[in-house]
Amino acid sequence: MKHAFLFAAALAAGMGAAADDQIRLNQIQVIGSHNSYHAGLPPGIVKLLTASDPDSLTGLDYSHAPLADQLSSGIRQIELDIYADTQGGRYAAPLGPRWVAAAGLPADLPPYAKGVMTAPGFKVLHMQDLDYASTCQPFRSCLEQVRGWSDSHPGHLPLFVLIETKQSETVGRWETTASEKFTTATLDQLDAEIRSVFPEDRLITPDKVRGRYDTLEAAVLAGNWPTLVEARGKLVFLLDQKNVSALYLAGHSGLRGRILFTNADPGSPDAAFVERNDGSAAEIADLVRSGYLVRTRTDWDTSQARRIDTARRDEAMASGAQILSTDYPASEPARWTGYAVSLPGGAAARCNPVLIASACQITAP
Repeated sequence: MKHAFLFAAALAAGMGAAADDQIRLNQIQVIGSHNSYHAGLPPGIVKLLTASDPDSLTGLDYSHAPLADQLSSGIRQIELDIYADTQGGRYAAPLGPRWVAAAGLPADLPPYAKGVMTAPGFKVLHMQDLDYASTCQPFRSCLEQVRGWSDSHPGHLPLFVLIETKQSETVGRWETTASEKFTTATLDQLDAEIRSVFPEDRLITPDKVRGRYDTLEAAVLAGNWPTLVEARGKLVFLLDQKNVSALYLAGHSGLRGRILFTNADPGSPDAAFVERNDGSAAEIADLVRSGYLVRTRTDWDTSQARRIDTARRDEAMASGAQILSTDYPASEPARWTGYAVSLPGGAAARCNPVLIASACQITAP
């Protein structure tokens, strides 16, 4: 982290606005969308939950625009929840419409074109059977939409893609379709699918950050993240769930040869990215100063948005967490109150408030 303090001191001494070759990937702060694919609950499911499970409805009552629209509005981190479906068809006939029909409610139309859910491959959805409508499907299609936006915006700020591997058995009190468990083989397929859409020169991988250092953690503690000059036009893939980290690391010590950065504990050889979704500003700031890339949340379960409670939002922004995840970016304010999360001036990114002491500017896109 030595570079961060030297850089901050130089700016404070009057160097002025920093150039892209002076700012490293971990020295910025961006807004991300939580469950970026989330199209919202189908109308019949809304009526069903209104009558039978209003608490669940409250937490699920949000939606997002298509991925490309979010990126055009300034979002620089998206989150995709994926379910393994190696044989295809596991999630093609969700139980939700049957529950809706049994309650005597009008049927919901299928959200996808015929055949989309029957083909093998990762599927993108929040909760099987209940909250299953997404703005992109399957996973490869989501990646292709991001690739299309990236291609049409050369030199864009680096994009962070958070992947959450889902393998739940139930959703609240609802007995749902059993999910397929992730294995080392399916995680190999995940890497392969990403590489089929994004060539190596469009990716920032653990190997590239590790460089000449013995471990990935040693590299980030030494500040070996790429500069914005090196990172523009590229993507950083992040693995959300710790329960698959051991599988992802198997045969790839310290993430050698892998694409995604694991959500790791400081002190681990693979530690570069850590999640502190409800961490305190002080805890997050310490991690940021050490050199880690941190994701935190500014709101959850629609709670802050309904009350216009900005305390968590403001704490998260001040913490220096590089990725601030929200259900309500400025382009999608809460319909009840107008609650939203944005950086000063509506910027797509700003210099990290913990690592860079003086004002500087980061140019879009």
